[in-house]
Amino acid sequence: MRVWVEAEVKPSEDPQKVEKAVKNLFPLLFLKRESGKVEGTSEDPEVLSRLRDLLRLQAIRDAARNQLLRGKGEGKLEFWLNKQAAFMGKVSFTEGEAPLGPIKVVVETRDPDLLLDFLAPKTKEGKALREVSLEEIKRV
Repeated sequence: MRVWVEAEVKPSEDPQKVEKAVKNLFPLLFLKRESGKVEGTSEDPEVLSRLRDLLRLQAIRDAARNQLLRGKGEGKLEFWLNKQAAFMGKVSFTEGEAPLGPIKVVVETRDPDLLLDFLAPKTKEGKALREVSLEEIKRV
């Protein structure tokens, strides 16, 4: 599995605040700043744990699942997150267009469906129908 996260830094933005926004959602991801953007990559699926936890805490797993399904492709999940919401420690999906640009996330995996169930499992009455552990994700 490979996780890639990128956020453009607009000329009017403080690069440290953009970095903080990304770190709020991906605290374990090592970030680097270069040529107008903040980006990081990792092969450790644990970098997605905070995002998963926030989806659960905000009780938006069903809505998140729908968004993630839109970005599901052959061997990957691709989605965009609102940078301003991320700065506040919240998860909000965007369609890619946002005044300050989104945080773009691409996760390459052999099993996008398992990753989808890890991040945002199907729920019934607010309870996950299937919990996928981090260990299961690490084996893919």
